Amino acid sequence: MKKIAFLTVLFCSQLIFAQVNRFIYQVTMKPDSTNRNEVKTETANLDVNAEKSIFYGQKRLQRDSLFARMRQTGGEGFNMSKMENLRSNLDFIIEKDFKSGKKLYLARILRDQYSYEEDRPMDWKILPETAKIGDYKTQKAETTFAGRTWFAWFTMEIPFQDGPYKFSGLPGLIVKVEDSKGDYSFDLQEAKKIPEIANFEQRGSTISVKRGAFEKQQEQFRKDPSSALSSMGGQNRRMQSDPNQRKQMEDRMKDDIKKNNNAIELK
Repeated sequence: MKKIAFLTVLFCSQLIFAQVNRFIYQVTMKPDSTNRNEVKTETANLDVNAEKSIFYGQKRLQRDSLFARMRQTGGEGFNMSKMENLRSNLDFIIEKDFKSGKKLYLARILRDQYSYEEDRPMDWKILPETAKIGDYKTQKAETTFAGRTWFAWFTMEIPFQDGPYKFSGLPGLIVKVEDSKGDYSFDLQEAKKIPEIANFEQRGSTISVKRGAFEKQQEQFRKDPSSALSSMGGQNRRMQSDPNQRKQMEDRMKDDIKKNNNAIELK
């Protein structure tokens, strides 16, 4: 009987890993440290197959689909207001390779797509505290990462050593993770099977850099977005011919940067 039970568990585990699983999280954020009463929420997906996982905001996927349709139709019927509604605080993609253990972070700075490999380990301390979250029995764990202390609740009922954002390495799926200041929280809302892992269309080449180089480039953009936009202007005829459009874009970027001063990674 024990052998049959073991084989049943093994078969079920193989079946789970052979399929593509989508875990849908609600992400709660306080991106403006000067206005902590303003709370933003977005939905993000963690798609997992046997080889890798990919974490991304749903708005990112919807925006990519709009761009794809625009290119197919030559821009006919394109609604700019729809694109505005899909602006996101989760404007990045994180890929985790299970075999190599590598975590790849991909994000754009204006037109340029960058990628870097996460080089900081995530050392967890598993705590004795347990809790029932939704349908799952979970256990608490703690880690310090990128300038924040994080508390996670994982369940061994779902046999993936993975979680939202860059979080992974616990003996089960992370159902909830939040930082000690209450600025960021990822909460599992739904799990389902999907036909295939999300595929994002590659536009142009990706610039592979070290994490430090990406952060330096990002900081330069935050300090002087107008200069970055000027360098892009030579490639954009509409911006050259319409100074009002350029001014509106500059003002919007400066306002976004001002209101997004509480990054998920502090150092």
